[in-house]
Amino acid sequence: MTKIADHLISPKWIAPVMPKSCVLENHSVAILGGRIIEIQKTKDILRNYPTTRNVSLPNHLLTPGFINTHSHAAMTLLRGIADDRNMMDWLSNWIWPIESKLVDKDFVYDGTLLAGIEMIKGGTTTVADSYFYPDASAKAYEALSLRAQIGIPVLKFDNSWARGEKEHISRGLELHFQLRNDGLKKVALAPHAPYSVSDEGFKSMLQISEKHDLRVQLHLHETNQEISDSELEWGTRPIARLEKLGFLNERLQAVHLTQLTQSEIDLLAVRGIQVSHCPESNMKLGSGICPLAKLRAAGINVAIGTDGAASNNDLDMLQEVRTASFLSKAVTNDATTPSAFDCLEMITLNGARFLGLEQNIGSIEKGKEADLTAIDLSSIIHQPIYNPVSQLIYNCTANDITNVWIKGKQLLKNRQLCLFEAGDLDKNVENWKTRILNIIEDMP
Repeated sequence: MTKIADHLISPKWIAPVMPKSCVLENHSVAILGGRIIEIQKTKDILRNYPTTRNVSLPNHLLTPGFINTHSHAAMTLLRGIADDRNMMDWLSNWIWPIESKLVDKDFVYDGTLLAGIEMIKGGTTTVADSYFYPDASAKAYEALSLRAQIGIPVLKFDNSWARGEKEHISRGLELHFQLRNDGLKKVALAPHAPYSVSDEGFKSMLQISEKHDLRVQLHLHETNQEISDSELEWGTRPIARLEKLGFLNERLQAVHLTQLTQSEIDLLAVRGIQVSHCPESNMKLGSGICPLAKLRAAGINVAIGTDGAASNNDLDMLQEVRTASFLSKAVTNDATTPSAFDCLEMITLNGARFLGLEQNIGSIEKGKEADLTAIDLSSIIHQPIYNPVSQLIYNCTANDITNVWIKGKQLLKNRQLCLFEAGDLDKNVENWKTRILNIIEDMP
């Protein structure tokens, strides 16, 4: 009996992530209604679906789509601004002053489009984003058909989007109600950091996150200065302050965590905290090193984020996780962990767990939504191939991604965008560059 599917994908290898450390050779995936309905040997699936369109990828590895768990997409327009500066100098004396004079809906829309194109071309199918004017970010992700967690920024400081914590939160809830039935986008609260949010703000967000079942993403223990400033102002370290407020719970997505004691790691494990590790940004800004091995040993789910391109300076998840792997191996003097398969899981299924989406995405399994990335391993620089997953993690970059699907829709085909026309984006980006340079010229 002839079976029906929307299309088939037939790569040389499939790395499904689940089961762990598995590579399927000469297998294919059948997709119907945006979901994976079958995974079989290619010869069998072609026989069972003789009339279904088949995407043949004879030199490719197929993986789940990559999941970037921390980014400020619109800041891609600030890529290369104030390089080689320490974190608080970079933020306080450069980024914030530029943002205060420039950021509006158009800036966020264009910057998010620019970042989204880079992410799709790099195999990323889901991103956790946080920036001002989140409604403009949502509009950009809608145009790109990219899956996203839209973080609602919450700060005690006024800015062009909102004044004070209450207005940040109320405007964020408006967007949550608009998007609550959206199939690709959902809202999370995104308090900036312990030093920029009051106790009252944290308490309010705790109540709201519980009432509306919202995830909460927070920069936490990012630098030594954050710790010392907290001890001066609050008489305690930020994690201890949040624990006292009841803010440490399974909805919290903690980002960076470069300054941790073992007792803090144990507490995070008990509270079920999700962690986004952004090694390249932390290294570039001299912030410190997240203790990846200790977090994983404690049973904490660790996923990978690129942070914004203003502090990275790219959104390449393969380079990011390679950096995470090598950095951990060097710090621990243990080359065995994380393995290449661990790394693939960190940028796929761990990212889905981080977002609470592990039942729908993050692995290539029957019944899950078809968020998929295909990597071309035919180049001479990838030969010989003994283990395609090792080759992916230790040898490939975003430039090797050729095809991307989200919910079964193909967004990238042979390195070309399928569903989005860039239009005047190049010209808009150049205009933003001119305006940014003019602001810098007038800065003291």
